[in-house]
Amino acid sequence: MQKRKISGYFTAKIGEFNFEKFYTPQKRIVLHSLMWLSFAFLLFLSYRLAYHLTYFNSFILTARMSVVNMIVFYIFFYGLLPKILKKSLGFVVVSLIVSFPVFVIIWLLSTYSFSLVYHYFGFEILNGELKGAIAASANQTFWEAISLKRMVSQAIIIISILSPFFFVKILFEISKLYSRTIQIQKQKSLLKIENINIEKDFLKSQLNPHFLFNTLNNLYSLSLKKDNVVPEVILNLSDTMSYTLYESNTEKVKLWKEVEFIKNYSELEKMRYSADKNIQFEFPSENDCRSLRIAPLLTFTFIENAFKYGLKSSDSAFLELKISIEKGSFIFEVKNDFSVDEKKKSHGGIGLENVKKRLQLLYPSGHKLEISDSENVFFVKLNIDLTQQWKR
Repeated sequence: MQKRKISGYFTAKIGEFNFEKFYTPQKRIVLHSLMWLSFAFLLFLSYRLAYHLTYFNSFILTARMSVVNMIVFYIFFYGLLPKILKKSLGFVVVSLIVSFPVFVIIWLLSTYSFSLVYHYFGFEILNGELKGAIAASANQTFWEAISLKRMVSQAIIIISILSPFFFVKILFEISKLYSRTIQIQKQKSLLKIENINIEKDFLKSQLNPHFLFNTLNNLYSLSLKKDNVVPEVILNLSDTMSYTLYESNTEKVKLWKEVEFIKNYSELEKMRYSADKNIQFEFPSENDCRSLRIAPLLTFTFIENAFKYGLKSSDSAFLELKISIEKGSFIFEVKNDFSVDEKKKSHGGIGLENVKKRLQLLYPSGHKLEISDSENVFFVKLNIDLTQQWKR
């Protein structure tokens, strides 16, 4: 029982630790440098104390072994592994088996190259167990240096030397992956809660009696005039309610469906105002939205606020709504006037905060939101890159 508690404690700590924030490029360089310097220091002591080599000989052999190990380590973890891990498990296993002798050859050739350079400059070990080791290594032919016999004899040495580095790196990557998995699970749970809250807030504001009352009143007035737009208005209302109740309950919807909803809702809101009000809309075509998907109802709060707090000025009342698609990016812009009394209200609210949270969860590095007000003009611009599957 005690072991489970201890294990659970450490598991929770790993899950809470933010590896991405901690393991910055600068810290990575520092940690790697400390790792190799520690290895070099211990290796230097081993050559100096166990083999009784001079300081210079201990240094050149330490440099050789450190660099050779670094070559194999970085080619494996930063060259081979990131590429094969994208493939199937069978491919990964076969690649690791096939790559082992290749890395042994790389290790042998790197060591052989150092021996040639050292021999060229006249470096040699003149006494002790390693006497003449540099010349012996340098005098081999290329094929002798990578012969099967030498590969087998050196494989165990290579494994024993590199295994601590591989173990630490693999343990670190597993911990990082586990932490990321835990964070993603937490974010998914949070996102589900946010989506539920957004849906509730949306339904409360969108399908409330006030909205329906205004729309039905407008319909009644139009029907008395026997206006030909009545069927279109009824259809817009039906489509709007259908979208909010049924189609917008998924994480992503077709972009064109979302644009149609915005058009329908905006037209229904526009009915509340006289024809002389400066209200302008601009929407992309269905072809522009083809094959793109977006999280639903992200812009609804901005549109609702524009109609709710805008069109109040006596002289310069206006509302401009524009949506465009550029290179797979969804660009939403809404601009409206507002009165001084409504300024504080137009800036805040739960709806706006929820939108910001949803954007951060769904498109963490794939969106840009600009909100500004100046000279009684409120402006919102939202840019979302829809070409990527954004995940934290």
